[in-house]
Amino acid sequence: MWRSFFDLRLEYAAEWIRSKNFSSVAIQLPEGLKMRATEIADTLSSSTGVPVTIIGTSCYGACDLYVDHDNVAEGLIHFGHSPIPSISNSEKILFIEATVNVDVSEGIEKIASSLPEKIGLLASVQYVNLLPSAKNVLERLGKKVYIGKGDTRLCYAGQILGCNCSSAESVFNEVDCFLFIGEGDFHPLGAAFGVKKEIKVYNPLTYELRSIEEVRDRLLRKRFAAIETAKEGNSFLVVVSSKAGQRRDAIANDILNKLTSAGKKAYKVILEEITPDSLLPYGTDVYVNTACPRLATDDSVRFGKPILTPQEAEIVIGIRKWEDHEFDQIRD
Repeated sequence: MWRSFFDLRLEYAAEWIRSKNFSSVAIQLPEGLKMRATEIADTLSSSTGVPVTIIGTSCYGACDLYVDHDNVAEGLIHFGHSPIPSISNSEKILFIEATVNVDVSEGIEKIASSLPEKIGLLASVQYVNLLPSAKNVLERLGKKVYIGKGDTRLCYAGQILGCNCSSAESVFNEVDCFLFIGEGDFHPLGAAFGVKKEIKVYNPLTYELRSIEEVRDRLLRKRFAAIETAKEGNSFLVVVSSKAGQRRDAIANDILNKLTSAGKKAYKVILEEITPDSLLPYGTDVYVNTACPRLATDDSVRFGKPILTPQEAEIVIGIRKWEDHEFDQIRD
């Protein structure tokens, strides 16, 4: 939920527009911020004299960056996410990360006694700026604190995405548990699937500390059920995203060949927006998703048929065991 304490840096954005001498600009917003789209457009337009176009396509991450922005406006401002370093970004694009500026010192001090000795710190991009302060407090109280550096899909140390927890993996052997600072289940669940250690979630806005383990275990049971149902299927649709930040043709081709070798009918489809309605016409028994990994883990109930990750499809055809189930990640 987007609130006033998320810094949208509209004055900075306006100055960027003026410095580029743009005659037009577009804005792209995550789902939770779209309710403020017209307000943001009005503010930028009135302060720069430049018309602002709202990009209304789905936007769940920087992987959803609107690649056709040049056909809409001279510049694009993408709110709510950090850039993906491994994907080259134009100088005509500005990322506004909408960070939260709150003091976490008192809250972290209160929860420190419920944490083990060695802690790995994690956050989504809106809260990653709070990690150094949290680290200082915990170390002052005698904890050993690690903030891992992830791969080139991540901008910041300690940052995790819904599809990438490499910053957690980099310090996995050093810690007893991970403390995620932020809101909701989406990001910490990605880490909980990717690393086999406890993830505690601290919300610096409500001061709540909780474990994500119960949610993780419930989703794993659903994944097991989906795999078992898919074992009855004969035809598989391997789904590829056309979005630059999600497209994984090599992985799609690999699982397509494995399915075919296992005697299954397998087809590949490329889609921009992957929804139940977009997959329904193809009539296959099972979907294998190579786009955003969270479509399978978080949204499976919407599809009406089993939707699997490539790793889960390997379990279906017997080349991987359930005990070797792993979280599907987009890595760079």
